[in-house]
Formats: sequence, structure tokens, C-alpha cells
Amino acid sequence: MIIKKFQGKTEAEAVESAKKELGNGVVIMNVRNVKRKGIFSFLMPQLTEVTVALEEEPMRVPPAVAAAKEEIKQQPLVNAIAKGAREVSPDSASVVPGQTVSEDVKQESSAIAEKLDSLHSLLEQQLQKPDREEESKADEKEETSELERFMKLLYNTMLDNEVNEQYANQIIDEIEKINKPNMPFDYALANTYQRMILKFGNPAGIAPAQKGPKVVFFVGPTGVGKTTTIAKIASKFSVEGGKKVALLTADTYRIAAAEQLRTYANILEVPFHVIYSTEEMEQALKDFRDYDYILVDTAGHSHHNEAQKEVMNAFLHSVDGLAEKEVFLVLSATTKYRDLLSIADTYSAMTEYKLIFTKLDETTTLGNLLNLKLHTGAALSYVTCGQNVPDDIEVFNPQRTVKQLLGGGKN
Repeated sequence: MIIKKFQGKTEAEAVESAKKELGNGVVIMNVRNVKRKGIFSFLMPQLTEVTVALEEEPMRVPPAVAAAKEEIKQQPLVNAIAKGAREVSPDSASVVPGQTVSEDVKQESSAIAEKLDSLHSLLEQQLQKPDREEESKADEKEETSELERFMKLLYNTMLDNEVNEQYANQIIDEIEKINKPNMPFDYALANTYQRMILKFGNPAGIAPAQKGPKVVFFVGPTGVGKTTTIAKIASKFSVEGGKKVALLTADTYRIAAAEQLRTYANILEVPFHVIYSTEEMEQALKDFRDYDYILVDTAGHSHHNEAQKEVMNAFLHSVDGLAEKEVFLVLSATTKYRDLLSIADTYSAMTEYKLIFTKLDETTTLGNLLNLKLHTGAALSYVTCGQNVPDDIEVFNPQRTVKQLLGGGKN
């Protein structure tokens, strides 16, 4: 992994410098303002410094201690934070005599939260701290033991947040390969944080079309909040962005859904049409050729219904060659993992898509966001956390999500 800092007059300029040197695959890890150097620096505006990371080609590295790895896979510990069972505190090699389990767990949870809250400073330390290879063998053995225990804690924390076991093992394996035996667990935490952010990648919102309107289809099962999500995005574009937006619905199965979207269209003072066929979809392109965005609500249906799947596939491809389009698969963060896989695979057979997750306020675990990202390879775009239009929607934030997956809380 390459981690490097770049400076510019603006964030965009600094990011552009990073992309020129490292390529478009960089992930922004931190952004901050820094003072200029020199005698007259106080007269000049501050610079913007971005810290970026880039995944390097995988290297063949001998696996870490096999016994520790086997113990993680065969005898996973009960999560220390959730269950109150922990062998030792991460800040010591053994339990302090007379200390109760609950006190130990409380101290441990507090220590992890503090380290997650100051993760950006840990990244700085990782870039600056000298190598510790020349420490004594006794210290090395003690640090290795501490590191193994801490990696178990991270592993169990990911499982407790419903990260799929396959992906949790994959992350632990990758960290074990790059961690040194005498590396303190601060580094292991920072490495895990960085690697999980890289796995999420950069969020991808709705990009404007190069020419003509951008047609945006929203697909997904019933009850996930597609219609409300469309209203939120339409409001952001129309009211806050000053863009010309048209709303269409192909959901002719549920009258309530069409009326709900019609109501939002009236409030936003944007046009609204119900379309019943691919021919009407093509006509809508002509009617709104001077618009910036055409947002299309689709019928939620069972992903096992072949007839409905054929109709959906026809709609999604009705604008091919006629306009630029994007498809967003809207999923609820509360849906079971197996059902999410089945839904995602169904739509993957039809078209490429980006992911929107709704109802983040109705769950305490966000592991499925990472699971679906890794399973589909699709970019995450937006997340919603309530019914308020347009406030309860935002661009996906990988840093905040990874922090929660590692036990650092929601803030």
C-alpha cells in the first residue's frame, strides 16, 4: 500500500496532483489545511493537504504465525465488547489482578474508541515512526502476543457488525501479511482501517450527462424506500442544484407509490409522468430532451418472478443508444444477507448498477454494506437514514462506516 501527501491551493488541486502521480485509483484518507512556510507566510492563504492511499500489487509474503491464524478460524472468541469476555486488555499483556471482567471490557472498549477517534493522527504516526526491528527478542515476543490478541478482537468486532466471515478472514489475512511481528496494535488498527476504506473505494453519485438528459433508473425490491429516495435526490438536484428534473414512474402495480411520487413532483414543481411501456419511455426522452435529469421509479417485484424480470429488463434497456443512463439498486440495510445476495445477483444479470442503502437508522450493524460491495463490485453511492425529504440522504462516507464496523460508534 502506498500512502502519500499532496498539497495544493485547493483540495481539488491537491487531489489532481495525487492522481497525476499515482493514477485515478487513489483513495482520499484525510484532508486538512496547513500553513505555508517562509517569512511572509502569514500574509498568504493556507494550503490544502490531502493524504491519499493506493493499493499496490499483492506481494508474496510468508503467512503470519499459523497457530494464531488457525485459532482465529477454529475457535473464534466471543466478542469482547458485546459479550464481556476478554482475555486481556489491549494496553497490557495480562489482566491486572483483582480487576473485574466488566471493568476490563469497559477499559478495552474505551481504548478502542479513543484510537478510532484519533485514527487520522495514527496514520500520521505510521508515516513518521521509525522501524522497530532492532528491539530485543523478549519485547518482540510480548508485542507479537499482544498483536495476535488485538487482531482477534478486530475480527470478532467485524463479525459482531455482521461482516461476512469470508471477508473478515480475508481482511485479517491481508493485515497479517503486512504486519511485522513486533508491530504495536496501533499500526494493526491503522492498517485495517486503511485497507477497509480501500475495499469500499470512492463513493459514486449521479454524474451529469455529457449531452442531453441523464436517465437514472432506480430498481430494487418493494418496501426499501425507492420512491422516497428518488424524492430526496430530485429535491437536491432541483431545489439546491437548480437543475431541471423530470420524474417518471413505471410502477403501475402500486397506485399509492405513483401518487406518492406525484405529490413530491407537485411540491417540487417538476413534471411527472406514468409510463406503461418502453415506447412511452422513448417518448418521454423526446419530451424532456432539454432537461438535466430524468429520474425513473420502477416497480418493486419478487426477484424470483421471471415474467416481471423480463419486463424490468426491457425498461432498463429501452434508452440504450438514445440517452446516457445510470442504474441504482436500492437496498435496505435491514435485509438479511442471503436475500441481499439473491437480489443483487438478479439485477446483475440485467445490467450494471451502483448501490444505494436505505434505513441505516433502523439497524445497528452495517456489515452488509461491505458484504455487498465486495460481492458485486458495484460502487456505493448514497445512504439514507430517515424519511425526511430531502435531509435524510447523503453521499456514502467510507471513513465513517469503517469506523463503525471496527467498533468506533456512529459519530
